[in-house]
Amino acid sequence: MSWKFSVSHSLPLFLLLFLYSFPLISTQQNDDPTFKTMHDFSGYPVDKSSYTFTPSNSSSLSVDIQALQKQIDELSTFSDTPAPSVTRILYTENDVLARRYVKNLMGLAGLSVTEDVVGNIFGRWDGYEPELTAVATGSHIDAIPYSGKYDGVVGVLGAIEAINALKRSGFKPKRSLEIILFTSEEPTRFGIGCLGSRLLAGGEALAEALKTTVDGQNISFLEAARSAGYARDEDDLSSVFLKNDSYSAFVELHIEQAPILEEEGISIGVVTNIAAPASIKVDFEGNGGHAGGVLMPDRNDAGLAAAELMLAIEKHVTESGSLDTVGTVGILELYPGAINSIPSKAHLEIDVRDIEESFRNAVINKIHKAAKSIAKKRKVTLSEFKIINQDPLAHSNGSLIKAVVDASDELNLTYKYMISRAYHDSLFMARISPMGMIFIPCYKGYSHKPEEYASPQDIENGVKVLALTLAKLSLR
Repeated sequence: MSWKFSVSHSLPLFLLLFLYSFPLISTQQNDDPTFKTMHDFSGYPVDKSSYTFTPSNSSSLSVDIQALQKQIDELSTFSDTPAPSVTRILYTENDVLARRYVKNLMGLAGLSVTEDVVGNIFGRWDGYEPELTAVATGSHIDAIPYSGKYDGVVGVLGAIEAINALKRSGFKPKRSLEIILFTSEEPTRFGIGCLGSRLLAGGEALAEALKTTVDGQNISFLEAARSAGYARDEDDLSSVFLKNDSYSAFVELHIEQAPILEEEGISIGVVTNIAAPASIKVDFEGNGGHAGGVLMPDRNDAGLAAAELMLAIEKHVTESGSLDTVGTVGILELYPGAINSIPSKAHLEIDVRDIEESFRNAVINKIHKAAKSIAKKRKVTLSEFKIINQDPLAHSNGSLIKAVVDASDELNLTYKYMISRAYHDSLFMARISPMGMIFIPCYKGYSHKPEEYASPQDIENGVKVLALTLAKLSLR
């Protein structure tokens, strides 16, 4: 809050002199009843630490939702596919342009912007006690093929607007506030979800594996990173690792990606847990052959083995004993990929998750047994069954849950405690920092498709809750 007055304020000269003399007044004078009366009358805090949000002044938060919606729309134009879809793949030209767009917005918000060697981007608003560990927020902006424009983006652009709203309100943070744009939350290019946050959380095995990881076009991770301006002079990615407690708190704003909030007419989802995800790659290999020349009894069809495994996955997931177990075959590739050729190879990528690791792990074991049994039955080779990741679930921190609930209450917004069955960068930030998440409704729960949509009012509500939560956490 700057100490600026104009003559038009018509304040008495003695009061102007008194206000300008605040820095010279001793602590003992602060206890004087006369001083307190004049301080209350002035409407300005004597020092930065005296400022805090309360139910009576949280209404001063003003979100420029029109500007924010325009930014969301503009960012969606950096896409490899036409609107309304968005496709933004790690380290491609449109990914680099989108990153530049966000860094510019961070700069316009007065944030100091830095990047690490894999392209995690940080925008910091220094607090008045910068030696304290910062409070962080953020999400991602990469997008799987033919998806929508809100997934992740609301948590990045919304975080910038939350900072802008706090600045407009006159708030001064005690702890620094930092926005993180995470690299490659989606696994599209290199098959690794939450790549940037995994590395920040100290993923040593991942850092080593990335030295030899290639994409579908046989372009290495390091080559792709360098084409985007990262990892220029080093193969060692350990500089990305953060120490435990690098942040005093991390809070992510995100669309729900499920229909519950919209169906129940609730404004805010307060996430308590993030489900435990696992990813598996499976390859079957058969003899192939001409579609007309090889009779059915003589075939070793890798494609049919894959199809049978997909049905087995559905069976084992639905019979797991847990309503929360889900399984998805998101990638199925048949080779050589000709209509008149029996598939000689089938490649599947499987996602299995549950809020209880025991249920998820039991399903994975059953899928593995099914794959071996199917290979034997169909006389094909199970050439690969590889668990890419088998991550533990994450629990939101109790004090962060309370901060989100308190913020929702002060803003008179309805809320609901929720489990996130989708996983997010928050899952890995929870390994190095207390973590919390804020959900907002999205239309019919649609996500990862062009119809993905969150209303301006719901986005505004989420940004206000995020801003107020950050303010509370900053002052601790």
